[in-house]
Amino acid sequence: MPGRAASLRPPVWAQDLLLAAFVTVMQVQGTVTRTNGDPATVLRPLADLGHLGYVLLVAGGAVVAVRRRWPVAVFATAALTSLAYYALDFPDGPGWLGLFVALYTLTALGDGRRSLLVAGAGIAVLAAGWLTSAADVEPRAAVGWVFFRIGASVMSAALGESVRSRRWIATEALERAELAERTREQEARARVDEERLRIAREVHDTVAHALAVITVQSGVTAHVLDRRPDRAREALEAIARTSSEALQDMRAVLGVLRDDDGRSPEPGLGRIGELTARAREAGLDVDLEAASPPPPVPGAVGSAVYRILQESITNVIRHAGPTRVRVAVDYCADAVEVRVTDAGPAEGPGSTAPGTDGTGRGIVGMRERCLLLGGQLDAGPLPGGGFAVTARLPLAPAGTVTV
Repeated sequence: MPGRAASLRPPVWAQDLLLAAFVTVMQVQGTVTRTNGDPATVLRPLADLGHLGYVLLVAGGAVVAVRRRWPVAVFATAALTSLAYYALDFPDGPGWLGLFVALYTLTALGDGRRSLLVAGAGIAVLAAGWLTSAADVEPRAAVGWVFFRIGASVMSAALGESVRSRRWIATEALERAELAERTREQEARARVDEERLRIAREVHDTVAHALAVITVQSGVTAHVLDRRPDRAREALEAIARTSSEALQDMRAVLGVLRDDDGRSPEPGLGRIGELTARAREAGLDVDLEAASPPPPVPGAVGSAVYRILQESITNVIRHAGPTRVRVAVDYCADAVEVRVTDAGPAEGPGSTAPGTDGTGRGIVGMRERCLLLGGQLDAGPLPGGGFAVTARLPLAPAGTVTV
């Protein structure tokens, strides 16, 4: 219904044209009717001076037709015709309707400060001219119409300013709502990007670790297949377990992309033993120093510790091969400290720095995990050979950090 009513509404120029015609007819007809009803109060008939009274009434009403295009000029024209009309002692009547419409339009379509100053100055000039023209009006009671015109002029300007203020407030509210909507969309996109980065990081860590272990075990299988079938069977079983656990981790990571309430929880401190066991099967001599069972820590911190250990062990398998590795997890009052050191490859003086040769992002990903939780990570070669990764993750209240 509102849309249908809007389609039936005439255009703005037609509305102003109809309003101007109505105001003009009311000014002329109203003045003529009042003059005929009380001819004794008429000082100068409308037909005097070449029907100048009619001309002024028509001009003051017809100018309303262009009130939106030139509001200041329309107000000035209406004010001048009113001053001339009453200065020439033409009969009083509703000849001020066009002036009131012009005042309303001036302040309603103005900019607030300047339009009010123009309206105030114009009303002051009109008041002075009207009072001067009414100095010899008889009876004196008729002077009350002068004060009515002054008060109505002020009210017209105030009404226009009120409409302008409300329109401005509505526009500001709409702009704020649009800005808030854009901000919400930007925040939503940022959260989506963060979630994509988290999933990509989890997939990288899971797949890289599993493939590193599978690569080592496949090499062992190919080497001992003919001479030690039992050892080859153990290696194949280790490959099967690693693949199965990697698939489970992948399902848990990618489960956030589906509406699946039954997905398994993210790995945490409780699975460090499984992680080191798989590393031993891959040929590493792992020495684990960690409390068992681990103390309760926030889920985000536990998951980050697991992934840092996983990536560190993966880097050792990839860059150093079978070697001795020491894993230490210390639980402090306000943080969890993790340290992974290796003795370096057996055939070389020291291990290479993983992720620094441009072929991987292992250390970069671990450092990003620490930064997201407000922690820090150091990684680099040891003076006597080997490589060390040290991370410190502060303990935040559970549920305040999302990884």
